[in-house]
Amino acid sequence: MKQNKYDDLNFFSEYEKMPRSVNGLEGAGEWHILKALIPELRNKSVLDLGCGFGWHCRYAREQHARSVIGIDISEKMLQKAREKTDDPLISYIKMPIEDINFSDSQFDVVISSLAFHYIKSFKTISQKVYDCLMPGGSFIFSVEHPIFTSRNEQDWYYDNKGNRLHWAIDNYQSEGIRETTFLTENVIKYHRTFSTYINDLIEAGFSISAVKEPIPSEEMVNSVPGMKDELRRPMFLIISAVK
Repeated sequence: MKQNKYDDLNFFSEYEKMPRSVNGLEGAGEWHILKALIPELRNKSVLDLGCGFGWHCRYAREQHARSVIGIDISEKMLQKAREKTDDPLISYIKMPIEDINFSDSQFDVVISSLAFHYIKSFKTISQKVYDCLMPGGSFIFSVEHPIFTSRNEQDWYYDNKGNRLHWAIDNYQSEGIRETTFLTENVIKYHRTFSTYINDLIEAGFSISAVKEPIPSEEMVNSVPGMKDELRRPMFLIISAVK
């Protein structure tokens, strides 16, 4: 059974309140880095895996992509995406990412934002993405950083006054399920090492073109409470690869 936490009413109601849910791409601290890695999209066929509210799908069309398909397992997420979208060239499909089965060389660009750490096998996804990309096509994605996902307790260590002391790393080499808390309790994520992400891509046939461990923009660091702590450890990993 593929995980579909976003259709849980309590989880989804909390997710809707997040800055990235309210403000879109500009509310996402890593967007300025991810955006810079996305290639020219004019007249391109684009696939978005784990499309959520459809922010990246609509961005692709703003950049004159020829067609866009957004995939998500959550009906609640797709309902919001459809409400926010008025464009016949964007299609949304309810489907687990693990189940994609598109034609060979169907897309020019595949993107994904913060979805693959919910999926058991990145190796399988890498191969499926490789197969459905045109030769020379681009695969750009973000995930929670392995330093962030190594422990079940994906949080800071605090002193008795609530000050953030440090971010602990443990069981880093032990890949697999992490039962953690994100917005609500009992959220399943999959931890994998930095090298696994890289090697799974290479073994699928990709060439790595960029690896980023993004920090928030200076404006966001200065304006959003607590954002300065994001400079103390990487929260996200972004990789760009080419077929």
